[in-house]
Amino acid sequence: MTEGKPNILFIPIDDLRPQLGCYGRPQMVTPHIDRLAEQGTVFAQPYCQVPVCGATRASLLTGVRPTRARFRDFKTWADEDLPGALTLPQHFREHGYVTLSDGKVFHHRTDTAERSWSEAPWHPRSEGGASWRNYQLEQNIRYDTDPQHRGPPYECADVPDTAYYDGRIADRAIADLRRLHETGKPFFLAAGFLKPHLPFNAPKRYWDLYRHDELDLADNPFRPEGAPEAALHNWGELRNYFDVPKAGPVSEALNRMLVHGYYAATSYTDAQVGRLLAELERLALHERTIVVLWGDHGWQLGEHGLWCKHCNFNTSLSAPLILRVPDRGAGARCGALVEFVDVYPTLCELAGLPLPDHLEGSSLAPLLDEPDRAWKKAVFSRYRAGDSVRTAQYLYTQWSDAGGTVTARMLYDHQVDSDENRNIAEQPENRERVAELAAVLAKGWEAARP
Repeated sequence: MTEGKPNILFIPIDDLRPQLGCYGRPQMVTPHIDRLAEQGTVFAQPYCQVPVCGATRASLLTGVRPTRARFRDFKTWADEDLPGALTLPQHFREHGYVTLSDGKVFHHRTDTAERSWSEAPWHPRSEGGASWRNYQLEQNIRYDTDPQHRGPPYECADVPDTAYYDGRIADRAIADLRRLHETGKPFFLAAGFLKPHLPFNAPKRYWDLYRHDELDLADNPFRPEGAPEAALHNWGELRNYFDVPKAGPVSEALNRMLVHGYYAATSYTDAQVGRLLAELERLALHERTIVVLWGDHGWQLGEHGLWCKHCNFNTSLSAPLILRVPDRGAGARCGALVEFVDVYPTLCELAGLPLPDHLEGSSLAPLLDEPDRAWKKAVFSRYRAGDSVRTAQYLYTQWSDAGGTVTARMLYDHQVDSDENRNIAEQPENRERVAELAAVLAKGWEAARP
């Protein structure tokens, strides 16, 4: 390895909310990610810029924030919204790194591929024509090939880990680690895991880790008091699946199956992360490799009667972020407000690379040594016409039309209502607070920097 250049192991996980033991969820069986957390720094209040896969990945990997016209939904292509933008892996490649992409990293495999990666991005679907939903049971495969609908939203099959795509992604990433180790060159290896994205398909052994009748279900499966229509959606992503009602709530039985499936899929991916980290240690690369693991956005599991992401509630905007840096920040828990656009400048600083001028985040490196230091006053997210700002106490969202006129507002006081069950934006006594937070939104991220 080139002297002084650390390796980067970059692990995005699709639709992973902070549903992990290291985030205070003791019911979860996630020993490998929890061990990574014990060895590194857990960021307790991380926020994505956009609660949808394509847009959040484009934002993080370019270090640029969304706008009304940029990074809007899952269809986002970074190359279309920011033609020629210097991506995170491209920057490392231009500074002597071998950069590889396995699994889901950018939402679209060919997005920025020619300049970002040293080799063509690899995905398990490239090795066969199976549906991206990757069912194993014949009945579910038949459902999924019916043009009228997709298959069911979950599957429990008694199959090996490599029957589903994430097991194969782990295999490929492990093989690439071995290849990279042999070259002696510094590397940026991205291993993007697909679960717990719908459908919640996982081998039976991971379903068996949980007692079905004892699962934690959302205790606020109702619309927040005073929430505007703009805050809610019909969770169409889930409704596309077989046996999910096209309108109205899911049954209690289906609710429990969905939660069970999400937990099982999370534990399945945790096991694949564990395999990859074990290989890193076996090759004696862990002492010179920075590991960053993140979920691309949050996910609703019945909170507020919602499923999926696509909204401005905390459950969709917040996702895990764990950073393990050799000899720095081991076992730390940082409560500062941080954002996914911070990842790009952080990895640059830790690797000793210059920071490109276009970056719109702040390096988190100082927090590794001082996790309790004063940091950002606010962080910012948006989805479609809704702009959100999170401060130490509040989450405020306002929706506006194309002309900038505010059409709806939402305010939650996290000191007394962390589950966001009562919108207090329209209460007369909060008029001044709303004005203050609207002003923070208007001033933007530059005014909130540490």
